[in-house]
Amino acid sequence: MALDQIVDGLSEVSCDVLVIGGGTAGPMAALKAKLKNPKADVVLLEKANVKRSGAISMGMDGLNNAVIPGYATPEQYTKEITIANDGIVDQKAVYKYAQNCYKIIEELDSFGIRFLKNENGDFAVKKVHHIGTYVLPMPNGETVKKALYRQLRRARILISNRYMATRLLKSADGRVAGAISVNTRTAEILVIKAKAVILCMGAAGRLGLPTSGYMFGTYENAANSGDGYAMAYHAGAALANLECYQINPLIKDYNGPACAYVAGPFGAYTANNEGSRFIECDYWSGQMMLEFYNELLSGKGPVFLQLKHLHEKTIEEIESTLHKVERPTRGLFQQGRGVDYRSESIEMHISEIGLCSGHSASGVFVDDNARTTVPGLYAAGDMASVPHNYMLGAFTNGSVAGIDAMEFADSHDFAAFDSAEVALERERVLAPTRREDGIPPNQVEYKTRRLVNDYLQPPKVTRKYELGMRRLAEVREDMEQRMIARNAHELLRALEVQSIMDCADMAAHASLFREESRWGLYHWRTDFPDKDNENWFCHTLLSKQDGRMTSTKRAVEPYVVPIADDEKDLYDKQRIRASA
Repeated sequence: MALDQIVDGLSEVSCDVLVIGGGTAGPMAALKAKLKNPKADVVLLEKANVKRSGAISMGMDGLNNAVIPGYATPEQYTKEITIANDGIVDQKAVYKYAQNCYKIIEELDSFGIRFLKNENGDFAVKKVHHIGTYVLPMPNGETVKKALYRQLRRARILISNRYMATRLLKSADGRVAGAISVNTRTAEILVIKAKAVILCMGAAGRLGLPTSGYMFGTYENAANSGDGYAMAYHAGAALANLECYQINPLIKDYNGPACAYVAGPFGAYTANNEGSRFIECDYWSGQMMLEFYNELLSGKGPVFLQLKHLHEKTIEEIESTLHKVERPTRGLFQQGRGVDYRSESIEMHISEIGLCSGHSASGVFVDDNARTTVPGLYAAGDMASVPHNYMLGAFTNGSVAGIDAMEFADSHDFAAFDSAEVALERERVLAPTRREDGIPPNQVEYKTRRLVNDYLQPPKVTRKYELGMRRLAEVREDMEQRMIARNAHELLRALEVQSIMDCADMAAHASLFREESRWGLYHWRTDFPDKDNENWFCHTLLSKQDGRMTSTKRAVEPYVVPIADDEKDLYDKQRIRASA
């Protein structure tokens, strides 16, 4: 069958637990759900192919947040993340992660994924964070996806590749009932009835436009277009703190991490054009990014990753990880530029904006059992609201979601849904294929993301945001009325750009709602330049109510790990001051 052949078809299947997203959290969620009840049907749905999908498609260079006995305690880690995130956290979820992540590390180790160990055979944990020690390098991190896939096959998980979920189905009483999906090769519609659904669809990484101009040259996996955020929103689930953007320090023009988590533990550091270190900690917090941004504009930019002072053997060890794992093109890029770490510093810059709890705090709101505000619907990984989540958080919280979702499915029958909803969604999905002429998806996407850069990139200015929302509404009209898809692949891109548009609207709405500055560069509002703990020490929850986007405040739950008054602003005191 030709790649671009569009087939008019609709079929329906059912399962106990449906997991959407085959990257990191999804496979672990599916595996744990199946192991919880081997007799149940678990379906793992992925718009690409589970063998090579998600942010870890080429592997990962290390665990950024490993709570290893002897190096750190769950209490220490929970305190660190609370302080790094300006106190706006659900500590129960963070603490539960910290309690469970070590057994996940041991499980991954048993899968054949190797972590750096010392001469005694213990995990060799390194320091990057401001307070604690949590970084565990992965010398053969390129094996992580292969090892995970072997476990899926061994457990006989039902995998549906090349199906993109577009909307969730719900019952009259608000319970999740399944999902609607479309084949990315034929455009056939597949309806999946499910007792419980777990969303593991990654970050909204294709939101802003990279300064390189390449639409897919993003820091995040370019397939992560915010589909999960959009699906949760349209299902009425609450999304938390979407004004807390993801912004990262990256290799200039390459848009990959430089990377503080790999090079930093071995002695590399961030420096200005005078070669001076200007910040004590290279952990990616909003405050660190604000210091980075200020240095770029101070006349002491560009900013560089400094490795020249390191021993040859140390540089070789850094290169063996940076150039082989996660982004193998990194070494080719440096080679093409004629950059040798031994003699030159690596120029760095600031990434485009995105939404990602893995590196900030913006995601679908979940509790410590990965439950969303919609009964039977779960979320895990970079799209769920547990902050500073990273790969190990995706594995750990995916595990939590899989177990709890199967318990839910075991105690519930299928929820009924209105078949008319399927018909309406089918028409919405296929609308771009019905048009004879129009605007191709790549043009709509480019304009949307350019507007995100022009109007939504921090510093955040109210007037710019108001104009940006008007301009985005104009593009939305073009998208809904004039966008065309001439084959199934273009239909995939057309659906992705609709998710990107939804995420842009949500980011703008949430940013205007929180009338203060918080999280350093992530939410720096020039009209409200200060933190306002009296009015805004809270989560903001965005949701769709009666067809409209609304935001409300949610109180921060009482901490399970107390934070002393003199600890609360530790992340605001990282700049290295010049001596007299």
